[in-house]
Amino acid sequence: MSIFIVRVVLHNANETDYNILHSAIEDKGFSRTVLSDDNIEYHLPEAEYYKKGNYIKEQIRDSAVLAAKTTGKKYAVLVTQSDGICWIGLKEVK
Repeated sequence: MSIFIVRVVLHNANETDYNILHSAIEDKGFSRTVLSDDNIEYHLPEAEYYKKGNYIKEQIRDSAVLAAKTTGKKYAVLVTQSDGICWIGLKEVK
């Protein structure tokens, strides 16, 4: 099972556009948070998303593209596939 971190940039977008993106991409099973090894949930940086599963990176990209298209904005999508992630300085979900 792979972990995917996805970054979506909407060009010439405002907060409303990103709210549309957040909703659309969450409907596709992506999360805006990650869970640590000790079960603490953290917020990802703005417009970054997490998904874990038996997918290939192209499936994840295509799913993120469909979500980005709902905004009507031009976009860029970057997908990183890994078997683990680590971080420091992310804000804990309260």
